[in-house]
Amino acid sequence: MQPQPQQPAANVSIGQPAPEIDLKNPDGKEIKLSSLKGKVVLLDFWASWCGPCRMEMPNVVAAYKKYKDKGFTVYSVSLDKDMNAWKNAINALGMTWENHVSDLKWWQSSVVPEYGIQGIPMAFLIDRNGVIVASNLRGDALDQKLAEILK
Repeated sequence: MQPQPQQPAANVSIGQPAPEIDLKNPDGKEIKLSSLKGKVVLLDFWASWCGPCRMEMPNVVAAYKKYKDKGFTVYSVSLDKDMNAWKNAINALGMTWENHVSDLKWWQSSVVPEYGIQGIPMAFLIDRNGVIVASNLRGDALDQKLAEILK
């Protein structure tokens, strides 16, 4: 059972720099969140087994397709524990961006306490300087905020 959503950790708030994440992609390559500085990044916490995450993913995919050429990308952090389920969901959901990471430790992942994650999906929008500018934007709200930032 997944915990109920609550407020993020005190060190994770709008106007603050996003704490570093350094996890591996499905091929075992480390990808640091900070390596994306200079882009607007949706830091998206999700998992293949999370129904609400899967329901929201078409909105994230649409935003990526619409804004990727304007300096936007997605950094997806999976709370999966099964490598095959994680890889299959990435393909099945059309998550074509390159920044997929996980430590495959489920709720024991190091990012859970760092970001105060108590439920997923959870997302933070990070500006080109690595500062959190919004959280948990869904659907049209994500599109509207990206349109405003990436004019």
